[in-house]
Parts: sequence; C-alpha cells; structure tokens
Amino acid sequence: MKMLKCASLDGIEAVSIAVESTFTKGLPNFSIGGMANTAIQESKDRIKSALLTNEFKFPPKRITINLSPSEIAKKGSQVDLSIALLIALQETELNLDDFYVFGELGLDGSLKDTKSIFVLILSLVRQGVIKNVLIPKESISKISTIPNVNIYAVENLNQAIDFFHKEDKSSYKVENKMFEYENININGEKFYFTKKYLSNFNEVKGQKLAKKAALISAAGNHNIIFEGSPGCGKSMIAKRLQDIATPMNLEEILDMAKMESLQLKQPSFKPKRTFISPHHSSTKASIVGGTQIGEVALSNHGILFFDELPHYAKTVLEAMREPLEDNEISISRVNSKVKYPTKFLFVCAMNPCPCGNLLAQSKECRCTSLEIQRYKNKISDPFLDRIDLYVTMNEVTKEDVGDVTSQEMHHKVIEAFKLQKLRGQKELNGKLNDIDIKKYCKLTGNAQNILDISIEKFVLSFRAINKVLKVARTIADLDYKEQIDSSHIIEALGYRKR
Repeated sequence: MKMLKCASLDGIEAVSIAVESTFTKGLPNFSIGGMANTAIQESKDRIKSALLTNEFKFPPKRITINLSPSEIAKKGSQVDLSIALLIALQETELNLDDFYVFGELGLDGSLKDTKSIFVLILSLVRQGVIKNVLIPKESISKISTIPNVNIYAVENLNQAIDFFHKEDKSSYKVENKMFEYENININGEKFYFTKKYLSNFNEVKGQKLAKKAALISAAGNHNIIFEGSPGCGKSMIAKRLQDIATPMNLEEILDMAKMESLQLKQPSFKPKRTFISPHHSSTKASIVGGTQIGEVALSNHGILFFDELPHYAKTVLEAMREPLEDNEISISRVNSKVKYPTKFLFVCAMNPCPCGNLLAQSKECRCTSLEIQRYKNKISDPFLDRIDLYVTMNEVTKEDVGDVTSQEMHHKVIEAFKLQKLRGQKELNGKLNDIDIKKYCKLTGNAQNILDISIEKFVLSFRAINKVLKVARTIADLDYKEQIDSSHIIEALGYRKR
C-alpha cells in the first residue's frame, strides 16, 4: 500500500486526508472510497485519460483508492494529482509521506489550479501540519504569499512524476513572495497599508461630529450607527471608512484572501479591509450563515455595512448579537458544528422615522407617533447595547464645507493604531475583553469620579460601562494620552444612545 497526503474543506478549515492505494489481483476495476463527492468520483476518467495520453499503461488490476478518515465527507478535484501519482508510481519504491500534493488534472495531463487549494494550504499551515507541498504552476501567484511552507510547483503529470524520482528538488522550488506595500514595524511585526483614497472625506460637507465619530470608529474598530435625514451623508461617511481603516498584518491579509477565494473571487492580497454591504432584503441564512458561509464570516477583518437598518428582518438583527459580542459565530449542521471568526467593524445607517424627515428643519415629517414607535421598535435594546457609537446627524446647509481629508484622518488612525500595539494589545480597543479593559483602560481620578456618577445617573449596564471605557481609550489615543481623563469619558458618554 502507498500513501500520499492531501486535504479537503470542512466549513472554512482544512481536514488532512491520507490518500491510500492498493493494487490486487482480480477483474480490472478502479474504485474510490471514503465518502468522496461527485467531483472526486469523476476524477477516475480524468486520471485514466491523463495517464494514457502520456504513455503510461493503466494497470490491469483491481485498483482501490481510499480517502482516510472515511467518516468525513470529501469534496473537490484537488485530489486528482495525488491519485494519479499513486497509480503512476505503484511499482516505485519512494517515500511520498513528506509531501502534501494538490492539483486538478486535465485530460492531457496538464495541472490546473482550483479555488480551494489556497484555502486548504493556508489552513494547514495555520494548523502546523504541513512543511512541504507540491502544487500546479497555475497556483504559484497565490500560494507563494503563504509563509512557513516549502512550495514546489510542476506544470503537468510528467513533471510531477519526475519530481518524486529526483533527489535534488531545488529546481522545482518556489520562493515565497514578499509584500511591497507601505508598512510599519511594531515590536518586530509588520503592518501593511495603502494610501489610495478613491473617495475622500473632504467631499462630506459639515458633519464634524459624525466625522469625529467615524475617526474614533476606524482607529479603535468600534461599531457605529449613523442616524439622520436622507442626504445628510450617512452612507458617504460609512463608505469612506474603508480607506482610513487600520493597517493589517500578514495573517489578516491572508485571511481576507482566503474569504475571497471561497467566494470564487481572485484574491487581491491588498492591505485594504473588505467592505461588504448586503441588501436589507437578505435572509438570515445569507447574513449569518447556514449551508453556505454568511456575510458576517466573509466580513472578518473587514467592514460590514447595514444601510437602512430598521428595514432588515428582526430575526436578522437579533441573530447579529452573538457575532458582535463574541467575535465568532457557531453554525449547527446535521452532523457537525462549524465556528466562523467575525472580527469585523459593524457600521449602520438609518433614518429617524419611516419618511425620514423627523429631524429635518426644511421638511415636514409625515409619520404618526405610532408609525415612528413601530419603526424604532424594530431595533431592540440588546442589539443597541452591542453598538459603541451612536451618532445623530443634522441636515447639510449651504454654509457647510469639507474641513478634513481622508489623508489627515488616516494619519491619525495609524498613529492611534501604533499606540495600541506598542501597549502590547493583541486586539484593537473596540474588541478588548474584560481582562484587557482593566489592563489598558487606566483612568485618572477625575475620570473615575465622572464615570461613577454616570453609572448611577444613566443606570449603565456592565456591557455599557465597558463600551464607554473602550471608546474613551480610543479618544485618549487620538489625543496621544497615556491615561483616560475626564474629557475623554465625557466625550465617550456623548456617543451613547439616549
């Protein structure tokens, strides 16, 4: 029996697979077992054609291929090359256990990339179970970005067979790609960013309070809601947050590329956080996830924007409470439970009433008090308790001007980001847990007194207190202050939902 290593996806993570082969006497037959899906079963014809067109004799024996462990469902055509090599090298005494092998076979023996190869190898590297991997040359541009793995590439089946025959494999080795984007080095770790601003904050007229809240949100990764009349700039500000977001480390860039691959997109590998904005008619399964990955998981390390917030189904909004609070979500399926990370910046925009004119000075609101109450009741207090910043925006007047650029805001975000990382924080302020809040959110005496008075006056919950502390920590970082003082606490309290 011979064996090669491959992998299959379970949710968004890889499961290592041992591809085993035996050749026994009997009527010629070729079977694949181990809960292989249709794409794998169809590989039998591809493998036969690839071997025969490259002058290999298909053995007249009973060929049995097993994908172990057998209780896990396997999917994907990336196992083609492993199976073909086991057949082609059946009579060769070679040690094949050191390599993971991936690749889809063409009928002529050429090797093709698949959408899952990058995701699988990245996941295996994270698990620490892979050292050497053989891939198609088509996959080099993506796989070469993954560190801590020796990558070898071949163009076709013949080269793959020669690869295992040669002792010196250096001619097949691929060098790991280095990122060439702007970066800052903090405690030996590089964080990458770009300074390309397709849209600029100076196009947003007025709204100083909302732009300051957006700056705090971007610098500390704080969830935020913008409330205001139609046309006041809610969506404009939300969409510009992507350009001023915090720098990204290599792990975050690769995670985003992984999610792009799972969406059948070509990974960009740019240090720019993804921006996902699902329509308010989206179902709970499409947002949270079900048989497929939901938008909350696809938004990991990025920005998730809900426009027209009250128009989302109440079941969707209530289901958002878990990913917002725990930064992960568990999806239960028939035979398994899958966990997805959900460390995204949650941004929402909403009108103050159904007609949108409740806060307008130039237009009259046409809604009754009952209609307004029903509109507001779609958003529960437990949901709002997960929001760090709540901003009410006024109408724009002709005197309003754009007073700050994206470049200026991004510079402040990067400086605040540096302070957070230099303190030793693994997470940004908005995602700190209870232990880290006590460690990093140090208050002056006056600030503590104001917070104590506010807790009693506003009857703040434990979660609300932590939200105030985290927002105040980011405001202090933007002021380059080591400790949180009274002005920071007062400003943070001003962003609470009243």
